[in-house]
Order: sequence, then C-alpha cells, then structure tokens
Amino acid sequence: MAPSDLSHDSTIVIVGAGVWGCSTALHLVRRGYKNVTVLDPYTVPSAIAAGNDINKIMEHREPKESDTDPRSIAFATCTRAALKGWKTDPVFKPYFHETGVVVSGHTPTLIEHIRETEIEPSMGDFVKLETAEDFRKTMPAGVLTGNFPGWQGWLNKSNAGWIHAQKAMVSAYTEAKRLGAKFLTGSPQGNVVALVFENGDVVGAKTSDGVVHRADRTILSAGAGSDRLLDFEKQLRPTAWTLCHIKMTPEEAKLYKNLPVLFNIAKGFFMEPDEDKHELKICDEHPGYCNFIPDPKRNGDIRSIPFPAHQIPLEAEARARDFLRDTMPQLADRPLSFARICWDADTPDRAFLIDRHPKHPSLVVAVGASGNGAMQMPSIGGFIADALEGHLQKELIDVVRWRPETAVDRDWKATQNRFGGPNAIMDFQKVKESAWTKISEKSRL
Repeated sequence: MAPSDLSHDSTIVIVGAGVWGCSTALHLVRRGYKNVTVLDPYTVPSAIAAGNDINKIMEHREPKESDTDPRSIAFATCTRAALKGWKTDPVFKPYFHETGVVVSGHTPTLIEHIRETEIEPSMGDFVKLETAEDFRKTMPAGVLTGNFPGWQGWLNKSNAGWIHAQKAMVSAYTEAKRLGAKFLTGSPQGNVVALVFENGDVVGAKTSDGVVHRADRTILSAGAGSDRLLDFEKQLRPTAWTLCHIKMTPEEAKLYKNLPVLFNIAKGFFMEPDEDKHELKICDEHPGYCNFIPDPKRNGDIRSIPFPAHQIPLEAEARARDFLRDTMPQLADRPLSFARICWDADTPDRAFLIDRHPKHPSLVVAVGASGNGAMQMPSIGGFIADALEGHLQKELIDVVRWRPETAVDRDWKATQNRFGGPNAIMDFQKVKESAWTKISEKSRL
C-alpha cells in the first residue's frame, strides 16, 4: 500500500525527544509542517538522553586530501552543516564555545594512528605538542600540572571546541514548541510501547496509556532504545560510555574557563567546568560497555539492552583518575560529585542510519549516532527532514541508507576502531553490583 502524498498538512509523529528528535521537530516546523507530534517517556531534557549533558565535543575537520572514503566525506558534510548552525543559528549559537581541541595519544602506535587518520595541518590551525610543557602551555598556569608520560598531540584551534548539549537541546525544544510542534512527554502519555503496523506499513505509534497516535509519517529517532520498537536486522548495537564530575570551587571554575578540550584517544577527555554547578566532567575513553542478554528472537544470539544508571563501574572511575594523574594530578583524588552511563547506538560501520524504511514506506529511521550525535544538533534534523521528503543530498544518501548487509554475522564485541581501557567491549553483566560507585546526590550540594 503506497503512503499518502506528503504535504505541510500531513501528520507526523516523531518517536524520541532527544537531540535528533528535537532537531527534527524544529526543522519540520521551520519548513512549514503544521502537525508535528513528538513522543518521549521523559520530559525534555530526558534523564537518559545521551545529549542531556553539560558538554560535548564539537569539531569540524575537512577530510584529508588523500581520503576518498564516502563515510569520511559524508561525516564532514554533516559536521560542516552543524558548524554553520552552531555559529549562525540563534537557537544554537549561545551554546557553542570555540575554544579548540587537543587530540593526543600516549604510545607511539596511538600517536601514529592520529597522524595518519586525523591530522591534516594544511586544512586547519594545528599546533604540534611534543612535550609536557607544550601541553601545559595550551592552558593557564596551574591547570595542567601533570607529567604527560609519553604523550604527544595536536591542538586544533579553529572550528573546534565544545557545546552545552543540554541547554542547546532545551533551546531547540522550546523553539520547536513555539513554532507549533506538540510534545507529549512523560509516562504513560509519551512512552511509546510499539509502532503501529497496518497493511505492511507503519501508521503511527502506541503509547503505554493505550492511545494510538496515528500519523501519515512516523520518524523513529529513539537513540539506543530504537531497536526495541523495530527489527533493525542487527544494524544497531546499544553501547554505553561512562562519565563523572568533580566539584570545583568558584575560583577554580574561573581558572578553567574557556579552555580547549583535552582528549587522549585511549585515556579520556575533559572540558571546562559547568557554569551552573561548577562541576568538571571527565570521561574515561574505551570502546564501550554493552549489556549483553541472550535474545530468543535472535535464535539465542546476544542483544545489548540499555538501562539507566547514575553511577559508573569502579573500573571506569579508576580509569578517569588515571587520566587525571597524567594531566591534572592535583584533582586525581578529589571525590566524585556525579556520574552516569551514557547510551548511544552503534551501526556496524559507525555511519548514521537515516532513511525511509524499504518495507514500510511511511516510516523514516533516524538512528545510529555512533557516538557523534550531539554535535550534529543544529543541522541533523534538516537531513532527516530531507530523507522524509525524498531528497537527501548525494554525499549522504548512499552512506546513511538502510544497509543490513553490513550487519551479516555481526561481531557484537567489535571495538570499531576505538581505543582505551582493556581495548575490548566490556559487558555490564560482568560488573558485580558491589563494583559500582555509590555517589550521593548530597555530594552535588
């Protein structure tokens, strides 16, 4: 059965009010669509959305001249558009801090990997960092006091820095609502339990209060939770990362303001403290955690099932402190004030998945951010709207298409070119209940 013609009067349901859902709603109402409804079990900003975070890295680099990989070209197309939005769109501009990014490694193999895959000095404002003193000079005296054992890196000072993802997401949500998008959030009214199928097509979504939200088009953008609503033929793997905060004094927060992001591709990264709570976020770097459970629908094959947690494994805390000992040992033993795991969904090739479903013509999937979703916030909704309208640009269309052939015999434990930790995918099922942090909310007061 062919779907109805798309018009500005068409009813559109978006499943998921995270970064991509809010961005899509904003772009659709800006294009004149009058009947856009967004469903999510949490109010914006969602407690479990990966983009509900005080900061995320934003960096645009043109592909190296020698790089003809369509995925690199597609990713640069996305980040180029996102950068323009961060710099010019009043909804997002206040939340982009172009402070620069240091990308680094601490072993010869890691340093060479960065040099070969990421650094193109002729196409950016790069500064080589070869000694501990070189690293220290990128920030005010008293910030980087560590010895940086074995570290080398590059500082990219242009088109790079960090975004306040949470505030930007709320800004997109607020503007989309002002322009007419309807958000039904919270449980049960926003909790989608199933897509509604009729005659081989998707005609909307059903929420846990029993209401069927019928629509001419449905957009599934529920992040790591998407594959519980649709068979993605193994194209999505919910994968989690770990982050923690430490409390800073107001004086320290001033010292740490407007710093470049410091990122070691196998140890972790940090950005300046949050201006509201004066908390410094540290992420330990690793290929990710999954929560593997046997899935009877996959003939006993494993499946990663997301769950929320505002704690992290003690091993993740130890890795974060190891990163601090190399860089800012004066903070390495300070107690954690906050921590959580942060879920995303990996595709097999880490390219986005944005396409009209080949079997359900009224369904658009917009998933598979693969750890790079938040930085796309200003523009990703436009690409999703393009896919809905059937004119996604040529640099993207073949890369982000529905592609189950990439997931045949998928190795669920593939590291996917990520480094750090044990250099392996870790399994929450193997983390004992006693081996998690026990951070009290009182530590934030």
